Amino acid sequence: MKKLIVAGVFAAIANASLAEQPETPAVTPEQIKQGSGMFAQHCAPCHGPRMQDPEGAFDLRKFPPDGYERFVRSVTNGKNSMPPWGGLFKRDEIDALWAYVSAGEKK
Repeated sequence: MKKLIVAGVFAAIANASLAEQPETPAVTPEQIKQGSGMFAQHCAPCHGPRMQDPEGAFDLRKFPPDGYERFVRSVTNGKNSMPPWGGLFKRDEIDALWAYVSAGEKK
């Protein structure tokens, strides 16, 4: 009986932690277009045009597709030598950048 109770507690904890993690938002063509323009203006100087040939910066073409929250934290708070952009970009703009990065460069 104790094993059943313990298993139930672990299952409840696992479900609660999964429920707390926000889902990756759906990406629209409009967001990708907006994100492309933002990327060209703000990100390409370090990450390279079209996310190619970054010189020392993280290669965004390799960003994990399930890394939405990591991406948001990195852009908002900065990471390593990347400055925080949270004071400049609104959440919907960061989502547009995510749309562009997660869709991968098409042209």
